[in-house]
Amino acid sequence: MSHTVTLQQRIQQLKKAQANLPEILYKTAKGATMRAVEAAMDATPPQKGTGSLKGTHTRTGALKQHWATDSIIEPMGGALSGGSSFTTFLKNSMEHASYVDQGHRMDRHFVPGLYIDKNGQLNYDPERDTGLVVGTKTKYVKGKFMVDKAREAYEKACLTELDKEIRKAFE
Repeated sequence: MSHTVTLQQRIQQLKKAQANLPEILYKTAKGATMRAVEAAMDATPPQKGTGSLKGTHTRTGALKQHWATDSIIEPMGGALSGGSSFTTFLKNSMEHASYVDQGHRMDRHFVPGLYIDKNGQLNYDPERDTGLVVGTKTKYVKGKFMVDKAREAYEKACLTELDKEIRKAFE
C-alpha cells in the first residue's frame, strides 16, 4: 500500500514542522544535556561494579555529584529570547575535575619540615631543619575522559531525538 503525498501536502507538513522547530530544539537540547550529565556521572569514579574507592572524593562522591549540581540543563536563548540557538552547559566546579578527566603526572618532591619521629609517626614542623622526599610509585594517572563520554552521549541523543521528530513530522 503506497501513500503518495502531493506537493501541497508536503508544503503543509514543512510549515507545521517549521512552526514546531523552536520547541523541538528546546526539548532536544534539554534531553541531550541530561544524557550528557548522566554519561559524565557514570564515567566519574567510583564506578558501579568496580568496588574501588581509589582517588580523591570517591568516598564522598562529590566529584560525581557536581556534574548534576553545576551543569545548566535548562536551555537558554533560542526563539524564546529572540535568538536562533539554545545553549546548555556541562560543568563541574571541583578543582581537580580536569585532572581526573584528562589524567595527570604524579611527581616526587621535597617537603621541608616533614619528618618521621622516633615513634614512626609522620610529622610536620616548618621550623625544623629537615624534610622528606614524598611522592608515589605511579608516574602518571590516566584520565577518565568523562567530558568526551558526555559529548558522545549528547551528540547521540540529539541525532536520535531529531530523527524521531523528522519522522513524526512526515507521517
